[in-house]
Amino acid sequence: MITRSKLSSQCLLHTKPSSVLYSDSEPPFHKEALLSPIWHKAMQEEFDALQKQHTWSLVCLPPGKNAIGCKWVFKVKRNSDGTIARHKARLVAKWYLQQEGVDFQETFSLVAKLPTIRILLCLALHHQWHLKAIGYIQCLPSWSS
Repeated sequence: MITRSKLSSQCLLHTKPSSVLYSDSEPPFHKEALLSPIWHKAMQEEFDALQKQHTWSLVCLPPGKNAIGCKWVFKVKRNSDGTIARHKARLVAKWYLQQEGVDFQETFSLVAKLPTIRILLCLALHHQWHLKAIGYIQCLPSWSS
């Protein structure tokens, strides 16, 4: 079976990168994306948003430490009917280059405790707020504990 992603990559192998504008598919590398005004605009929007939110600040790298690089990730967002809704570019860190004990000592994952969830559900019930689930719950514990 040939999927759309495999088909588009096979088609792109037979064309010159400069002649392909990648308007219907994601470019594999940022150099190809820069050739397309659509993807160039998406990259600029992402960069401007990161600057506006003060996502980073320039600092001197401590001696003996290596900087973690970043890369561009591209995605064509589509409507339910298959038409293109927008072209999205994200600048992401190459987290897989980090080494435990060298680049970080511990990890942290924010998890809501059950009493906090209960309080929020009670407040929502009392104030008749509308709730929307944004995650998947595998197992709900008993509410009586």
